[in-house]
Amino acid sequence: MPRIPWKSALTRLADEVTWRRTRIAGLTLLLTLAAFALYLDIAVRAQFEGKRWALPARVYARPLELFPGGRLSPEQLVSEISLLRYRTVASGDAWTEPGGFQRRRDEIELVTRPFQFGDGTQPALHLILTFDDGRIERIRRADDGSEVTLARLDPLHIGNIYPAHNEDRLLVRLGDVPPALVESLIAIEDRKFYQHHGVDPRGMGRALVTTVSGGGVQGGSTLTQQLIKNFYLSSERTLRRKFTEILMALLLELHYSKDEILEAYLNEVYLGQDGERAVHGFGLAAQFYFAKPLEHLSLPEAALLVGMLKGPGTYDPRRHPQRALARRNLVLSELRRQEKLDDRQYLAAKTAPLGVARQAPGSLTAYPAFIDLVHRQLRRDYDDADLRSEGLRILTTLDPLAQRAAERALAARLPALEKARRLPADSLQGAAVVGDPQNGEVHAVVGGRDPRFAGFNRALDARRQIGSLIKPVIYLTALEQPERYTLATRLDDGPLTWQERGIPDWQPQNYDKEFHGEVPLPLALAQSYNVSSARLGLELGVPQVMARARALGVEQPLPAYASGLLGSAALTPFEVTQMYQTLASGGFRVPLRAIRAVLTPDGHPLQRYPLAVEQAIAPAPAYLITHALQGVVRAGTAKGIERYLAPEIAAAGKTGTTDQLRDSWFAGYTGDRVAVVWVGRDDDASTGLTGASGAMTVWGMMLRDLNPEPLVPPQPDDIEPVLIDPATGLRADAGCADAVELPFIRGSEPAESSPCAGQAPAGKVRNWFQRLFDRD
Repeated sequence: MPRIPWKSALTRLADEVTWRRTRIAGLTLLLTLAAFALYLDIAVRAQFEGKRWALPARVYARPLELFPGGRLSPEQLVSEISLLRYRTVASGDAWTEPGGFQRRRDEIELVTRPFQFGDGTQPALHLILTFDDGRIERIRRADDGSEVTLARLDPLHIGNIYPAHNEDRLLVRLGDVPPALVESLIAIEDRKFYQHHGVDPRGMGRALVTTVSGGGVQGGSTLTQQLIKNFYLSSERTLRRKFTEILMALLLELHYSKDEILEAYLNEVYLGQDGERAVHGFGLAAQFYFAKPLEHLSLPEAALLVGMLKGPGTYDPRRHPQRALARRNLVLSELRRQEKLDDRQYLAAKTAPLGVARQAPGSLTAYPAFIDLVHRQLRRDYDDADLRSEGLRILTTLDPLAQRAAERALAARLPALEKARRLPADSLQGAAVVGDPQNGEVHAVVGGRDPRFAGFNRALDARRQIGSLIKPVIYLTALEQPERYTLATRLDDGPLTWQERGIPDWQPQNYDKEFHGEVPLPLALAQSYNVSSARLGLELGVPQVMARARALGVEQPLPAYASGLLGSAALTPFEVTQMYQTLASGGFRVPLRAIRAVLTPDGHPLQRYPLAVEQAIAPAPAYLITHALQGVVRAGTAKGIERYLAPEIAAAGKTGTTDQLRDSWFAGYTGDRVAVVWVGRDDDASTGLTGASGAMTVWGMMLRDLNPEPLVPPQPDDIEPVLIDPATGLRADAGCADAVELPFIRGSEPAESSPCAGQAPAGKVRNWFQRLFDRD
C-alpha cells in the first residue's frame, strides 16, 4: 500500500513536540534544582556564620578573693575549694594541672584554675598561703617565693538559664581539643574526612542500595553529613531528606574549611541526657562524665566519648559500665588497627578504668532561692530570650560559705525547735537572707526548710508581720530630733489607751504583762517594751515613723495605723534585710543586689551593676541607733547571742515576735554581715517561739560559722561621748562610780550636772545601763 505523506508529517510533528516538552521539562527541573540549591546555600551560610547555637546563660558565684590580712581560716578555704571540686594532691606528687591542693597545718598550697573575669583573664597560679588566727598571713608563689597581694579563685558555677529546648553545651575551639579525641573520632566515624568533599561515594552507594532494597536509609554518612543532619534537618528517614543532606554537605564543604566543619561537629553532637537537659558537644560531655575540662582528657577517656556517639543512652558509662567499657575498647582496637597507637599505648589505655566521675555535675542549681533573685533582677535589664540563647556569663554576689552556713543553721535548728516545743515534725519553716552592709551585695538566700526545693521562695515572697523589728525605726525617728530625744531620755512605760475615730480603743501590753514606769530610752528598746515604744511613736506621729521606714528601703506602702508601731505591717525577709542594711551602713541605703556583672561569651562586660548609694539618714542618728542595738545584744532580748558570738564582735540586732507567737524574727549585723532570719509556719499557726528562742538561735549559729568581723562603727564628727548619771539622766562627775558613757549629737548632751557622790545606787536602772554600755 502506498505511504500516505500526511501520516509521516504527523509523526515527525509529534516527535518534535515530545522533544520540546522533554527539553522544557529538563530545563524546568534544572532551574528548580538550581533554585533549591541556591536556597540551601543561603540557609547553610546564614546559620553557619550566624548564631549557630542557643546557649544557656551561665551563672557564677562571687570569686573568693585571697589577700594578706583577709579574714579566712584554713578550714573555710578548704570548704570553698571543695565546692569547686579541687582535688587533694598527695605529698610528693607533681603539680601539673590546675585545681589541686595540699594542706599542711596552717599552710595550704594550691594551683588555681584560670578564669576570664570582667577585668581580664587571671591565669593559673601556683600559690602557698599561710594562716594565723583566722586570717591569711601571707601569700607567695611556689615557683620563686615572690609575695602576692591579691589572687582570685575561679568562681563556683551555680546554675544555668536554659534555652527553651533545654540544650546545654560548652563551646570549645578545635585547638583546645586533645589530638587523641580528634584521631579517635575520625578513625571511627569518617576515616576519609580530610580526603572527601562532604560525601563518601562508597557510603552513598551502600545507603542507596539499602534504601532501594527496603532496608531504610542508613550507613555511609560522613562527619559533614552528620553535622548537616543534626544542625539543619529533621530526623525523618526518606530519600528526599537524604538527597537534601548530600547537597547541603557539598555546599558546606564548598564554603568552609575542614577544621571549621570539624569544630562545629565537636560542639553540636549529642552525647547524653541529664534529666530534662540535653548534653551536647564534647566540651560539656567532658565536664558531665569526667568533671574536668576537655583539654585534660586522657586517651581512654576520649575514646569512651567517641564510642558513645553510636548511642549515648546505650553506652552510658554510669548506667551501663560494661557496655561502655567494651565500646571504648573497640574504639581503641580500631586505633591500633589503623596504627594510630603502638602496643604499649594500646595496652595501657585498654587496661585503664573508665574513670567516670561518680556523680554528674548537677544541671539544676543547688541554690534555687538565690537564682530566683538573680532572675528577677536580670529581667529589669535584659530580654528573656537573650538570657536563654546568647550564652551570657552572669557573675553574681553569692558567697558559698555564707550560703552553706545559712542552710546548715536552719537545717540544725528547726528540728531542735520542733522537739523543744513539741511541734509536729517538719511543721516549722524558715528563711534567711545574708548581705554585705556596705555595698548591698546579697551573700546568701534560703527560701525554705529544704534549700534545694525550687518552689515557694519565702525569703522573697512570704510577707509576714514583723513585730518588734519595726521598733528601731521608731527610736531612730526620735534620735533624729536631738533637741527632744537622746539616749539619756526617759520614756513613760505606764498604761496607754489610744483612741481613734472608727476603730476600737487600742491598749498595747508588754510581753511580760507588766508596766515599768519611767525607763531610759535605750532600756526600752533593749527590753522591747511595747507600751513605751508605742507612746514614743504616737508622740512622733505614725506617718512620720512609716516615712522613715520607707526611707530605709521599704518600698511597699505602710498603713499609718497605731498598731503599725508594734509591727502589724507584713514584710518579706528580703525587705527587712534592705531596711537593716541602711542601719548597718551608717545611714547609706544601697539597693540589695545579686549581680556584679554580665559578660558576653568571650568575657567582655555587657552590663555592670555599679553601687547606687543614697544617704537615707544622717550619720549621727545612725550611729546612735547602732549603739542602742548593740545594747539589745549585750543586755537585752538578744543577750542569748553570747552563746554563739564572742563579746568583742559587738553585734547589733533586734528580736521580733508577733501575736500568739506566730512569727519569730531576728535581724542584725556585724562589721561585715547583715542578716535576717524568719521562723514560722505556713499555716500561720502558733510556733510557741519568740524572736529570741527561735530565729535568733538560727542567726547566732549562722554568724558563728562565718567568723564575722567586729562591729566598730566610725564615730561621726558631731558625736560627743558624755558621762551620764543613770539615775537621773544628767551629767555625772568624772569620779562617779555609777556613771556610764553615752554618745550624744553635739549640743544635745545634758547641760545640768548631777553629782552622784554619796547618792544611793541607781539600782536596776544603773545595772541595766552598765550592762548595756559599759565595755570594760
